[in-house]
Amino acid sequence: MSAYFPTMGLEIHAELLTNSKVFCTCSAEFGGEPNSRCCPVCSGLPGTLPVLNRRAVEYIIKAGYVMNCDISRFTKWDRKNYFYPDLPKAYQISQMPRPVCLDGHVDIKVNGEDKVIRINRIHLEEDAGKLVHDDVNRISLADYNRCGIPLIEIVTEPDFHSADEVIAFFEKIKLLLQYAGICDCKMEQGSIRCDVNISIAPKGSNELGTRTELKNLNSLKAIAKAIEIEIDRQEELLDNGEKVIQQTRRFNEAAGETVAMRSKEDAHDYRYFPDPDIPPIIFTEEELDDIRASLPEMPEQRVARYVEKYGVNVKDADTIVGDKRVCDFFDEAAQDSSNPKAVANYLVGEFMRRVNLGELDLDNIKFSGKQFAQLVEYLYGDKLSQANAKVVLGEMAENGGDPKAIADEKDLWIKEDNDLLAEVVDEIIANNPKPVEQYKNGDQKVFGFFMGQANKALKGAASPKAIQDYIRKKLSE
Repeated sequence: MSAYFPTMGLEIHAELLTNSKVFCTCSAEFGGEPNSRCCPVCSGLPGTLPVLNRRAVEYIIKAGYVMNCDISRFTKWDRKNYFYPDLPKAYQISQMPRPVCLDGHVDIKVNGEDKVIRINRIHLEEDAGKLVHDDVNRISLADYNRCGIPLIEIVTEPDFHSADEVIAFFEKIKLLLQYAGICDCKMEQGSIRCDVNISIAPKGSNELGTRTELKNLNSLKAIAKAIEIEIDRQEELLDNGEKVIQQTRRFNEAAGETVAMRSKEDAHDYRYFPDPDIPPIIFTEEELDDIRASLPEMPEQRVARYVEKYGVNVKDADTIVGDKRVCDFFDEAAQDSSNPKAVANYLVGEFMRRVNLGELDLDNIKFSGKQFAQLVEYLYGDKLSQANAKVVLGEMAENGGDPKAIADEKDLWIKEDNDLLAEVVDEIIANNPKPVEQYKNGDQKVFGFFMGQANKALKGAASPKAIQDYIRKKLSE
């Protein structure tokens, strides 16, 4: 067991889902040919003036509301003077003393326990471009397409003491931003990424240790692994009588180590000063009320609705809202179902099983929620067996299509052949005298054995209810 106690704080950077950049009309869409989405404004050419994107301001206010922040009625923008090789202006337009959002909190659950994480601030700034390093020719190339994308930075208090807490919080933030409709949170595209400040101190100490900052972690796996490796590195230094140096470090995932990028003093001199080209904003109460009212239904509200309106259990409801794509699909299916609880059961079970196996792509589902609801209705209405419902769903997942048409084509409907049912069940009971005796002696578990044998033999020629009723009748004789 370690003799040290880790303490961590996060800086989460999330790109906003606006159509254009934060200070110009260039497209904010991901990708494109290098430097094809640039203009004189975001390229920082002399004589150009930035114009603030109103939608970006609305989005950061929404972010503040979903994270329980106080919204500043007065806010302004500052120039952060620092050498950015991927920002052609050589400064970044950001916010320092007057951010839009302050003093928030987000509730998380970690290993079954509730925890409150405090939000220090959320501010709006412009994203930097991207450097492409060519190690062979020893040159670096700049792609400024991302330069000027509206970005919010969520700064927490140092309230984390384990990687599990960090991951739980990061996942919660992703959910909140996605449901609020302000960030797609595609980590593989860099639209949300994380810096982690880490320090360790001897257990029982009242003082924090010297911190290091891990920059630009862009996957949950990388965040968890980098934290673990950096804590081990700091522990080893202290155990050897050495000191931890305040540094900015990067995580080399391939090598499994953190590497120093630059040393960091206690206070950076970024030479902030108010941007003279962007006037301050004073928000009215009416404007803020309108923005708050425009927020869509958030995860906790959806869970409550599913439990109260549809009778879904809390665990399944939590699973459904855990991915907005799944949640939106369920909402569509539930609207067209007479039994939304059954839809939820089959979604959490068979649907998600196929997602986890890679058979269903949540970004490209080839059937509608209405069609899924129809399939569930056929299954729970004893028109399709469990096995044949899976066959239909597999065809829908691969090629799309209507469940009724698929069942018709493949002749999968339950036919309720009572003569065949009696013949099959009578034979199963006659060939299994020992389980029959167990059942008559009160062992109800063996009933499942008879059901399984009958379903396997009948292959959809009788409904589960008809099979169940006939088996009980025969066993009671």
